[in-house]
Amino acid sequence: MNDIEIRVNKLRNLLENQKDSFLITNEKNIFYLTGFNKSEGALLLTSTQAYLFVDFRYYEAACAKAKCCEVLLYSNLKDSLISVLKKCSVKSVHIESTHMTVSTFQKYVTFMNEAGISVISNSALDNFISNLRMIKSKDEINCIAKAQAISEKAYSEVLNYIKPGVSEQSIANELEYLMKKYGAEDISFDLITITGKKTSLPHGVPDDSIIYPGDFFTMDIGAIYNGYHSDMTRTVAVKECSDKQREIYDIVLKAQLSALSSVKSGIESSKVDKIARDIITDDGYGDCFGHSTGHGVGLDIHEQPNVSPNSNHILSNGMVITIEPGIYINNKFGVRIEDMVSVEEQGYRNFATLSKELIIV
Repeated sequence: MNDIEIRVNKLRNLLENQKDSFLITNEKNIFYLTGFNKSEGALLLTSTQAYLFVDFRYYEAACAKAKCCEVLLYSNLKDSLISVLKKCSVKSVHIESTHMTVSTFQKYVTFMNEAGISVISNSALDNFISNLRMIKSKDEINCIAKAQAISEKAYSEVLNYIKPGVSEQSIANELEYLMKKYGAEDISFDLITITGKKTSLPHGVPDDSIIYPGDFFTMDIGAIYNGYHSDMTRTVAVKECSDKQREIYDIVLKAQLSALSSVKSGIESSKVDKIARDIITDDGYGDCFGHSTGHGVGLDIHEQPNVSPNSNHILSNGMVITIEPGIYINNKFGVRIEDMVSVEEQGYRNFATLSKELIIV
């Protein structure tokens, strides 16, 4: 039984009877459950069958790539859905609550109720799929590792471009070009390539700001490979580094390495966060670390589990998370160091292979 069959069967086991069904419209979840991406359609899962509804643009590709489902061509999704639901004697449809807009949901309720079919939208379906997606298969791990390798290759090359007089945006453009050149289907998010005082902004936006000697330069980057994301942050110094900059860098690195050393199956993710946060707080910079220590990564750049003070997740084998503490001193500079790891029984596998010692370029 392949990974997709296992996922579909686990989801199907939630159906209480033969008159229940699940309707999946989130493209990431459709890909996860069929292996076919960019469908702009819907996946209907009944107690015995799975139907992928696509329009003319995607039909041929879906027939070739989708697994564990029957591909159906539609010209009117509403009519096609009702026809199949009646054929399967389905009386209730569960819909993802966190994906569909209110207006679209209301349209589904209207036309399904007219056909005598009830629509159910609560967190149960979303939570179950999210929990499934938290544990990555070997193939998923391999895709994430490939995405990371692409990012690292681009990063290593772009270090040669970071010099006084160069703009933040030009570095972002070069990184995106290089990642796509080396096999990324896209970038994971709008790349963060910021310099000087802007490094105190955790999610600063690159613009025409110019690099100067003595600046820190922060790069938060990621690539997508076969639908799966990577995520990595490195901070480098340009030409020179002050004692204060080095002090802050060393605190962040200590916090990051200490948090990493705690990662293993069975530990609470909140404890991993606490290890990093306590180090930064004890050194007097607790107020300068305002975000979570990490988050899950997979088909989305941010998914469960969270590595935060309020998280109730227990880390398990196959979870992929980031560890990314930072210190951000308002209007001066900031430092963040981020690795992405997969959780193992007695530790973790770090997807990042690059050094984290402070680099002066």
